[in-house]
Amino acid sequence: MDTPLGDPTAGTTGSTSTPPGAGDAALPPPRPTGYDEPRLRRGGPGRMLGGVALGLADYFDVDPTIVRIGFVALAFVGGLAVPLYLAGWLLIPDEESDMSVAEELLARERERGHGHGHAPSAY
Repeated sequence: MDTPLGDPTAGTTGSTSTPPGAGDAALPPPRPTGYDEPRLRRGGPGRMLGGVALGLADYFDVDPTIVRIGFVALAFVGGLAVPLYLAGWLLIPDEESDMSVAEELLARERERGHGHGHAPSAY
C-alpha cells in the first residue's frame, strides 16, 4: 500500500481516537448572533423606591407587582425584606450606571486614601 509521507491519516480505515461528538458535551451551545445577555439593573420607568423590585422583575421577566408583594410578605415573615432590599440597593447597579452604590463608595474611599499622599502620622 502506497501512503504519502506527509499525510498522517493515509492508510487508516477512517477510525479516530475519539468518538464523534465526544468533545461536544463540554462546550456550551453557541449563542445566537445579536444576543445580549440580560443584566440585573435597578430602576427604569415605574420605579417606586430604589428600583430593586423593578430591576429584579425585569431581569426575571415577571410582573413587578409580584416582586413587590414578595418583599411585603418577607417583611411580615421574619423581617427579611428590609435587609434584602438594602443589599439589592447597594449591590445592584442603577440603570444609568455601570457601578453599584457599594462600588462607587469603595472607589471614592480608595481615591481619598491614595490621592493625598499623606503618610500616617505617629503620635
